[in-house]
Amino acid sequence: MDHVAIDLGGRESQICIRSETGEILTEERRGTRSLGKYLSGRPRSRVVMETCAEAFAVAEQARDVGHEVVVVPALLVRSLGVGQRGIKTDVRDARNLSEASCRMPRLPGVHIPSQQARERKSMCSAREALIQVRTKLVNTVRGWTRSQGLGQVRSGAPTTFPIRTRDLVKNQGRDVPGYIERILDSLDEISSSVDEADEELKATAEADPICARLMTAPGIGPVTATRFAAAVDEVSRFPDAHRLQSYLGLTPGENSSSEKKQRTGLTKAGAVKVRWALIQAAWVARRYYKNDPVVVWSKEVEKRRGKHVAVAALARRLAGILYAMWRDGRDYTPNPVPLSAAT
Repeated sequence: MDHVAIDLGGRESQICIRSETGEILTEERRGTRSLGKYLSGRPRSRVVMETCAEAFAVAEQARDVGHEVVVVPALLVRSLGVGQRGIKTDVRDARNLSEASCRMPRLPGVHIPSQQARERKSMCSAREALIQVRTKLVNTVRGWTRSQGLGQVRSGAPTTFPIRTRDLVKNQGRDVPGYIERILDSLDEISSSVDEADEELKATAEADPICARLMTAPGIGPVTATRFAAAVDEVSRFPDAHRLQSYLGLTPGENSSSEKKQRTGLTKAGAVKVRWALIQAAWVARRYYKNDPVVVWSKEVEKRRGKHVAVAALARRLAGILYAMWRDGRDYTPNPVPLSAAT
């Protein structure tokens, strides 16, 4: 089996092909968009590439035509010789990847998400980008009102912020200048787009059996369910809930050596947005599902360790519950949690 290493680029990619004995057979550059067609014409090979924006789409194309695909984490490629001695070129990177593929039968790689998982992740990211832009514009207007001595805009929903700003300026007997009015008009349009994104995400989650099942758990809404489903993609790749919790960075770390034993905070490894969504879901569950057994359990943790540790612990337990629901194909059923588990 040949070893095909690809150093991916936005427009062109460098290819280095080695035989099983490590001999370089071919080195060439090809357009990134044509790699799928190129790989479909080759005999079954081991295709190796580094994680980047184009990696998963190319990897899926290679896997569909029968190749063995390994997508190496970007954090590990340095140990494989990429960028060694401060020299980094596309040709050297492709050579080093192909050499590592030849001498390492079990080359470490990441999970290749499905097209559906990638699309749902992009859907959530696009919605969050709109919210971030809206937040930045709101803060810009708030800064302007304070700098002009108009005071602070009264609190309320983001969708009504332009109205409240105009009322504040009008009550002071002044007019909104054009450069601020343009921002307020943009906020109206962005808020409308955010509402459309929310409806689209909700409809997508409710139409998917897995997401609909996950939303039966306390605090889990369309965003968390979609984010979680997109990150896990295939629940069978995790042998148990603890492995998934560790994958999401929701387990305590450890810094021990010799006789020194030290537990640290959450590792915060893995998908940041999924972990953030689960933390928010834990806050929602504590506020609106106060009598649920898992929330009662978190209250016991709070008595000993404080509120923030209790919320993190609840987020970790929610991740385990979602895993079990998905694995067993069952909706959420409140089960009493032994209070001794809080220790």
